[in-house]
Amino acid sequence: MQKFFRMKVTGKLDTDTMNIMKTPRCGMPDVAEFSTFNGRPRWQKNSITYRILNYTPDLPVSVVDNSIQKALNVWSQVTPLRFTKINNGDADILIQFMARSHDDQNPFDGPNGVLAHAYAPGPRIGGDAHFDEDERWTDNQAGFNLFLVAAHEFGHSLGLGHSDDRRALMFPTYRFVNTNNFRLSQDDINGIQSLYGKKPESKPTRKPEGKPKPNKTSKPADVPRNPTAPKKCDRELKFDAITSMRGDLLFFKEGYLSTDILPHSIIRG
Repeated sequence: MQKFFRMKVTGKLDTDTMNIMKTPRCGMPDVAEFSTFNGRPRWQKNSITYRILNYTPDLPVSVVDNSIQKALNVWSQVTPLRFTKINNGDADILIQFMARSHDDQNPFDGPNGVLAHAYAPGPRIGGDAHFDEDERWTDNQAGFNLFLVAAHEFGHSLGLGHSDDRRALMFPTYRFVNTNNFRLSQDDINGIQSLYGKKPESKPTRKPEGKPKPNKTSKPADVPRNPTAPKKCDRELKFDAITSMRGDLLFFKEGYLSTDILPHSIIRG
């Protein structure tokens, strides 16, 4: 224990060692900087279900639901893992609030000792997380912050052991940190990605292309940009339209107008 916590190894229960032993902590054993359980157990799938079997009276149900979801999201942000909450039936991770003996051979010890424990991935109790109901659970700095403790325990539920890196979420003793925009330490990320790999990068979505804007200077395709007056004496000359107005015949050709009153002139229309 002294070696794990990077203390002077005396082999004696001196004051510093006793203080560490009395610090609120997770109930799982200590190992080393990021570690996995023996045999490196892991979930053999990326879609994992969880179910909250009961709720602590310390917090509203909605706050517990939100804290648990955020705690799982801490791990899904850096891995391919996806977590889905179910309300009935068996789930990969069962979550309970219980006190003292609770049928798993690891009884809790009352307030301010072991806060929670969780089991490595596997069948039956594997992956399950238990929280000591004798503690005061909160969503702030008072008591014990449920989000922080749950995020730590879910590291165990996914296959991580304890770390001796004091900056790591998987360090065994409890300490409050700002939970806004919480991010894992690099040690935690290295550990969980050694089991599940990195989160795939999302491909950027292309914005739909809008309709091309019309060129204000362009002219209709059937009208020449620099039209020239047709030759009246051209035997092949054909008019686009002919009409009469007030006894006069009007001839139209490619934007030009000709009249029978002015037989030798063509007027630009």
